[in-house]
Amino acid sequence: MLLKGLREEVLEANLELVRRGLVLYAFGNASGISRKDGLIAIKPSGVPYERLSAEHVVITKLDGEVVEGDPRPSSDLPTHLEIYKQFADVGGVAHTHSEFATAWAQACKPIPCFGTTHADSFHGEVHVTRCLTRDEIVSDYARNTGGVICRHFSEVDPDAVPAVLVAGHGPFCWGASAAAAAYNAVILESVARIAYYTLTISPDAQPIASHLRDKHFLRKHGKDAYYGQEKTQ
Repeated sequence: MLLKGLREEVLEANLELVRRGLVLYAFGNASGISRKDGLIAIKPSGVPYERLSAEHVVITKLDGEVVEGDPRPSSDLPTHLEIYKQFADVGGVAHTHSEFATAWAQACKPIPCFGTTHADSFHGEVHVTRCLTRDEIVSDYARNTGGVICRHFSEVDPDAVPAVLVAGHGPFCWGASAAAAAYNAVILESVARIAYYTLTISPDAQPIASHLRDKHFLRKHGKDAYYGQEKTQ
């Protein structure tokens, strides 16, 4: 079986989305990339999670050509491919229709950074893309979704804000691996829920100060991060 380790990692990332309550039935998908091989591993389209195994995970090239796997790859594959092509540090992508993050996407509203829970993972607000045009939807919808995401990040560091809300659709998250992408999807849903509750309690709530936001993000990310234990060889 080609890329057995990556397939198993992608399977586990998809199952993590289920365990955390972020997907219903066959909704959602996670993928991973082997940069040295130029190959993607992604959940197959429409296969129920309770029947999903590593053998079901589909291997494709960066142009979408299937290399190994009988089921069709996820219909969101072209979106994943655009992210991999444009974001060099991304090793995994996760897409869900999780309830609160999707509600923000449907409202076409970014998620403000109201507190340190948010700032621990996202360096500022979680952005929302522009709506796709009619031509973008009818021509090559999934690929154009990826294009809209990537163009939105032309002036935003995708490593500092590893998530986005696609307007009218839902969240896409990414990370250094498929596991990291799934983790970010879980955190995003929590952040989206907390932000909703914050505005419910106080409709005039404002984002936290930039120095508090920066402190919490940079203590966990970047060259001077100090949160947690030192990594050993």
